[in-house]
Amino acid sequence: MPPVTIRSGLVIPESELSWRFSRSGGPGGQGVNTADSRVELSWDLAGSAVLPDDLKERALDRLANRLVDGVLTIAASEHRGQLQNRQAAEARLASLVGEAIKAPPPPRRPTRPSRASKERRIADKKRRGEVKRLRRADGE
Repeated sequence: MPPVTIRSGLVIPESELSWRFSRSGGPGGQGVNTADSRVELSWDLAGSAVLPDDLKERALDRLANRLVDGVLTIAASEHRGQLQNRQAAEARLASLVGEAIKAPPPPRRPTRPSRASKERRIADKKRRGEVKRLRRADGE
């Protein structure tokens, strides 16, 4: 399998990935009990030299709940064939790590409602209140 490309310039070499194969549940007919089509892809994020220190720190922080001793493991068993599951696991690894190393969004700038929007809100509230008052049986 070729190396996993996270984004341009960031590629995880095949030597840093470790694969495990096992029997998968789900569709497959008679061959489901003999074929090792389930795939587990593991990548040692903490020990990897692929990511620069700042990106690695960000990824470790954002993926903390998925890591076991700094190792990210992804399982794929949605396809019947091992090759398709390998490709699915690689794609999932690339998207997970790509999302984890994205720059944080800019901080929100607090804004206040405009005077006109406050007036519209109050007018709508008065109108609703008037409608409800007119619905009352005794017509207070």
